[in-house]
Amino acid sequence: MRAHSNEPLPADSTLLRNWKRWESGSSEPDNFYKSLIAKTFGTVTAAFFPPQSAPENDRLLLAGTGMETLEILARVRASDVSPATLEALRITADRLCCEYPYMPSAELHAEGRAWLRRITALMDRRLTLAQHREILTLAGWVALLVGCVEYDMGNRRAAEATRRAALSLGEEGGNAAVVGWAYEMRAWYALTQGDYRGVIAAAEAGEAAAVNQSAAVQLAAQQAKAWARLGDRRQVEATLDRGRRMLEALPYPEDTDHHFVVDPAKFDFYAMDCYRIAGEDRLARMYAREVIKSSTEPNGIERKPMRNAEARITLGVVAARSGDVEAAVAYGRRALEGDRQSLPSLLMCSQELTGLLARKHQRQPEVSAYLDEVRALARSVS
Repeated sequence: MRAHSNEPLPADSTLLRNWKRWESGSSEPDNFYKSLIAKTFGTVTAAFFPPQSAPENDRLLLAGTGMETLEILARVRASDVSPATLEALRITADRLCCEYPYMPSAELHAEGRAWLRRITALMDRRLTLAQHREILTLAGWVALLVGCVEYDMGNRRAAEATRRAALSLGEEGGNAAVVGWAYEMRAWYALTQGDYRGVIAAAEAGEAAAVNQSAAVQLAAQQAKAWARLGDRRQVEATLDRGRRMLEALPYPEDTDHHFVVDPAKFDFYAMDCYRIAGEDRLARMYAREVIKSSTEPNGIERKPMRNAEARITLGVVAARSGDVEAAVAYGRRALEGDRQSLPSLLMCSQELTGLLARKHQRQPEVSAYLDEVRALARSVS
């Protein structure tokens, strides 16, 4: 804590006494110490001390508008576009983005495309300038979502076309957040395809377009992942620290399930990937366990199954490096079990584990079977 503090701290005995009180829950640190504790552990304040959730989130607001899907569609088909209709469409777009972590890909893709057609059809109506920009923005968000799901499903060509459409919608509507996330998707595509310099270029362009937006944090994370794979540890640390500082400055998101916000717990997910690549097994294991813990409900339901899958592969890589082949295969297989998958990201991480296992243990039956499962999955990506 002293190493990360810009101000003098009390004596060790006082710090230790306070620390024990904080750990036991008998008292809570003030804002200065909350920020310092998070910085000491290389994360952001809200990851350790999340604010209290609002009593309702956007997924509950749809009922508050008094509209169901059929009524929204009826209003969309009407001759005018009222503020209430736009609000209902805005909430519907948010709901779709919040269902990204767990809704089956095919279902989410179909529903997202259907709503994208309905929203873009409104551009033929008589609209005010503000309404036109609002519809462009809503179409941009849904297009971003559809592009992500298409890439998750392994359809690279369709995903890139949809991403370009989202970028155009964001630029025409003057929405920096949509533009920033379109660049983030380009960086993600490049990362999973091994184009690490392309990741850095997309991240730099996106950060310039999305200043003070959550997309800039994730762009920094993608850039750090690319630097890790290029072997530049200094750039990894500098970029992660830049992303941490940007995230620290942002308000806590209203809904951490929304795909196009960066929740504080996701910072551990970024660090986990970078430290796994860098061979820092102790740190990679620690972050992987935190990722699983923060992404799983007390009843065992996984709120972020794709995030957990990559955390389990990280634990598998660490196990393989230590010679525990049985645990490595078990973690690897568990990561492949989820119904909701991002195939390119899952395969990128899985190849790190399969490479380790294939070099030394390929003849073991359980290793050979796992390698076959990953190869079969890879063949499904176009």
